[in-house]
Amino acid sequence: MPLVVLCGRPGSGKSRRAAELRAALGGPERQAHVVAEAEGGRAALRAEVERRLSRRDVVIVDAGNELRSIRYELYCAARQAGTARCLLHCAGGPGGPDEPPFEAPDPRNRWDRPLFTVRGEEPLPLAAIRAALFESAPPPPHRATRNQPLQSSGFLHHLDRVTQEVLAAVMAAQRSGAQPREVVRVPGVAEGLVLNRPVSMAELSRLRRQFISYTKMQPSDENLPQLASMFLQYLSRSIQ
Repeated sequence: MPLVVLCGRPGSGKSRRAAELRAALGGPERQAHVVAEAEGGRAALRAEVERRLSRRDVVIVDAGNELRSIRYELYCAARQAGTARCLLHCAGGPGGPDEPPFEAPDPRNRWDRPLFTVRGEEPLPLAAIRAALFESAPPPPHRATRNQPLQSSGFLHHLDRVTQEVLAAVMAAQRSGAQPREVVRVPGVAEGLVLNRPVSMAELSRLRRQFISYTKMQPSDENLPQLASMFLQYLSRSIQ
């Protein structure tokens, strides 16, 4: 059943909005489940969402979801489950120097739409949210369930190469004595990766396989320039 993904800075009212949505979307005919961030971090959140997704109940993700790569993963989970979804952006929040970076949703990205934005005490656009979740056409068959088009082979080759290069850079930095909290750089990528602990090749390979399994569901040339950055963000959130 439908997935509602909340996103926003700390203090923007996400948990309050999640409670409102749970009360408004649940009922005798369906349950509404709120999935919040847990100790397991990004991987645990995604696993719980996937476990809860069903043909009947509504799943509401009460988390910052501040990076586009996180929202992309949840988008792929909804597509794989064949269910509708929407994104609710809770704008505002006090902000602060220690809060994580926030990549504002952009409705031009398919994983950021349908997009609804609320600020402060604005009422939720419940009619529009219900229409997006319950009245929209079912999503088309996922590309992962069909034969991949020939043009996607270049995308998959690039995805494989980029993720291998990122892993090689991380392992090389660790072999050269990179210290905890030191930024690991990947050639040609502005964004770096901060590791809080040593990471084995086995763990990195597992995370790479997970990232590839999500990303190859939607092979698109528009994602090519962002793949390395998205993978680094994925590693940053997955390695606790």
